[in-house]
Amino acid sequence: MEMLFIELKKGSSMPLYEQIYEQIRQDIINGKLHVGMKLPSKRKLGDFLNISQTTIEYAYGQLTAEGFISAVPRKGFYVQAIEELAYIQPIDQLPKPLPQKPTTITIDFSPGDVDTDFFPFSKWRKYAKEVIDESSKDLLLLGDPHGDIELRKEIAQYLYHSRGVICTHEQVVVGSGTEQLMPLLIRILGTDAIYAIEDPGYPLTHHVFTHNNRDVVPVNVDEEGMNVQALQKSAATVAYVTPSHQFPTGTVLSAARRTALLNWASTKETRFIIEDDFDSEFRYTGRPIPALQGMDKGNNVIYLSTFSKSLMPSLRIAYTVLPKVLLSRYRNTFTHYASTVPRLDQHILARFMEDGHFSRHLNKMRTIYRRKRHILIEALLPYAPIVSFSGEESGMHMIMSVKTNDTEEQLVAQALKGGIRIYGLNKYRTTPVKGVPSFLIGFGGLSVESISTGIEVLMATWNIKKDSES
Repeated sequence: MEMLFIELKKGSSMPLYEQIYEQIRQDIINGKLHVGMKLPSKRKLGDFLNISQTTIEYAYGQLTAEGFISAVPRKGFYVQAIEELAYIQPIDQLPKPLPQKPTTITIDFSPGDVDTDFFPFSKWRKYAKEVIDESSKDLLLLGDPHGDIELRKEIAQYLYHSRGVICTHEQVVVGSGTEQLMPLLIRILGTDAIYAIEDPGYPLTHHVFTHNNRDVVPVNVDEEGMNVQALQKSAATVAYVTPSHQFPTGTVLSAARRTALLNWASTKETRFIIEDDFDSEFRYTGRPIPALQGMDKGNNVIYLSTFSKSLMPSLRIAYTVLPKVLLSRYRNTFTHYASTVPRLDQHILARFMEDGHFSRHLNKMRTIYRRKRHILIEALLPYAPIVSFSGEESGMHMIMSVKTNDTEEQLVAQALKGGIRIYGLNKYRTTPVKGVPSFLIGFGGLSVESISTGIEVLMATWNIKKDSES
């Protein structure tokens, strides 16, 4: 064939072989070099371009590896058909996004953020240094598939004293997050299980059921929690609930409904309750709400919780407490599974808990979050009666409702333009409802100063004045 015309820029930061490779590749993609065409030999092309054969060899080798050309022994290199190759569009031909003015978020009322300013780094570092040592080389190997016994014992003891959960460490299974443990629970509950979910509820967990092709029945939540009467009328066999602090409304499952829910589960062997106790540590008024599992006499409650809110979301350690009737089923199903949580992390946490630092950290954070909650309430009160709130007894967010002619979506958009991110309650419903717009207002990750400022800016964005200014 005729010699290839390749323009080399020897002063460029791109190596010469890459320049050759890129130009030949583009010529093949654009059809300038046809299928079956023979390329110049490495020696001829090197002489023509006044560069070494090694440079040509690198370029041809890359083109061969990607399937643009093929090498035929004793004959040379030939252009390959690229119809079946993934089309690589040149960067300069990619469609350019429409210019948009970026929105600067100054305050994010996320319900999932935690305060990172008061984490006990020095204590955590101490245990990390102790664990990450040559004397702990056995921790580099796989451990118990349910999680190392040291951590499971600490979890079982903590749950008994703080949540009233009655279990042995054998019933505790450690995993890397609720979303990792949930599919395992779904497996052992069988393909015939039908799941009742709270509406509104936690969308990430709800998606786990649909992603695993399980039937789901939404059950309405009111001021007493899940409507157990509606649950009893449904075909559900497993109820997923957040009884101590319903997400996202913040309501507590009433005593009458707790009893009704446990009675519902006890009437059939196939019925179970998944109790997600995601942030029960943070209750600010009255006594802590005891876990449903501790009231269970029929071995029907699967307890589920995490260290994401109490310590840090990035730790990725959650746990479930299995009823004894499901324990053997779990072991048989996941015989060959290994724990998804690194053993080093498990032992750091176990020692942190054993020496009482976890409890002390919770007490400190409970005081900090209580103050932030108070600041948020104080910031909202002057805007009553247009603005009201609920669910402030526990957790790190509350529900704020606004009497206005605007829709929930419109208010979210207006807030965003003002640099405030809020979360509409309809995002957590299976079917959006019309009515008074309501929002999740998180305070856990915000400073005390930004909470008051954020509410003032938000209300100004909505043109809502304080009651004294009306």
